[in-house]
Amino acid sequence: MAMPAFDFDLVVQRLLSEAYGLIAALPLLALSLVAVWVCWLLGGWFSRRTLLDRVSQRNPFMRDLARTTVRWGVTLLGVLVALEILNATALVGALLGTAGVLGVAIGFAFKDTLENYLAGILMSLRQPFSPRDHVVIDGNEGVVVSMTSRATILMTLDGNHLRLPNALVFRSVTLNYTRNPSRRFEFDVGIGVGEDLVTAQHIGTAELLRLPGVMQTPPPRAYIAALGDSNVQVRFLGWVDQRLHDFLMVRSEAIRTVKLALEVADMDMPEPIYRVQLSDRAELVAAPPAPPRPPRAPSTKSPVDTRVIDDLSPQIDAEPKSRTAPDLLDPSAPKE
Repeated sequence: MAMPAFDFDLVVQRLLSEAYGLIAALPLLALSLVAVWVCWLLGGWFSRRTLLDRVSQRNPFMRDLARTTVRWGVTLLGVLVALEILNATALVGALLGTAGVLGVAIGFAFKDTLENYLAGILMSLRQPFSPRDHVVIDGNEGVVVSMTSRATILMTLDGNHLRLPNALVFRSVTLNYTRNPSRRFEFDVGIGVGEDLVTAQHIGTAELLRLPGVMQTPPPRAYIAALGDSNVQVRFLGWVDQRLHDFLMVRSEAIRTVKLALEVADMDMPEPIYRVQLSDRAELVAAPPAPPRPPRAPSTKSPVDTRVIDDLSPQIDAEPKSRTAPDLLDPSAPKE
């Protein structure tokens, strides 16, 4: 049985036909590319308009997100116009049909990217922090530099850049030190067990009141925190307005000045005392005991005020004035 002959003329004619069709479509293809390019330029022009700058003034984190969304939206419109010029709108339907099948695979492949992008949009709308806020996010402390569509940029206190995924920031507990400008510091001082503790508290709080940077309202306070092995721990508290003073420097000066004031008042601040027991069989000569310190006279200071301390209520009352979202906690609702 004879094999059928392969007709090369049909193949050549088919290739020439496709080539002629491609050459004939070159002007439309060039026009389509020009349409996409023009829409890309228009998207960049729209993204730099003052309207978006007004939005960024109220929400600084929305600037990049809004510009990116506007530019790519206009570009997508240019792609649709280019497909219409090429009479390839059926291709759009085919692409949309396959999008359902590919959407699952793409969703798994770009899950983290999409999650970070959506988290960035939600945080831009909610504004849990502002640029230059001092925050602690998931144990990471730093100052907010910026927020992109994928990550939140912090500068740590030692000057390093830290990138946190927006999804992590959105899910994590955020501690914002800057939102409320008043911040409280505290430190402990060990006072000898034979000293007048009320006098020590008055000396420390009076010194804190004279220290620049410590707020007068709420006033500094002191209380006995614990009974140590060889001393009594007195805890001093004070408030700092972080808009005017550095928190760490004020706390450092508070410790130094209170220590000096207690030393000037001849207050005993003993070091820890340890007892060493030797197991040598030889007879040990016991050291003579130290002479007892004479007791101090009773304090003439006013007694310690033990009434309820309510330093936070004025700050909490002022908080809703700067909040835009409604409070979902209804005081009149029944309690569980």
